[in-house]
Amino acid sequence: MSTTSSHSATVTLPSDEEILITREFDAPKHLVYRAYTEPELVRQWWHARRGTMTVVEIDLRVGGEWRYAMVADGGQEVAFHGTYREIVPDERLVTTEIFEGVPAPEPGQEVIDTATFAEVDGRTRLTLLVACPSREVRDMIVASGMEDGLQDALDLLDELTVTLR
Repeated sequence: MSTTSSHSATVTLPSDEEILITREFDAPKHLVYRAYTEPELVRQWWHARRGTMTVVEIDLRVGGEWRYAMVADGGQEVAFHGTYREIVPDERLVTTEIFEGVPAPEPGQEVIDTATFAEVDGRTRLTLLVACPSREVRDMIVASGMEDGLQDALDLLDELTVTLR
């Protein structure tokens, strides 16, 4: 297992097809989950201070779809979308994730994200498992600079959850 981070979130590569991200928040899990699933709150952190959010659509039900888009500071649109596969409120979300900047994957070849929210003593550990269809896709995601944006987005998420108390 290799580690790619020394920042506030820990990013590891537990297998050839996986990226594992863990981060603790000084907030109860229901607030972290809320900030992760309510459009008006996602709009405040997902951009990672790298642009302006233009779309935050969340149909939070199994089979429902989500889409986030922003105009990055350089003027390029960055957008992702997917479908909710599993929802356990305040505990777990499983979604597909498709980056709109590359050709759409074949059915069954999507990236699958599993977000788990665990609370201990009023703090939340968010665990994000990104399951990729291949090592090549995993390596492309890692090489894209995903980690820098992720770190900044999760810092904003942390700041936001503090204000929700």
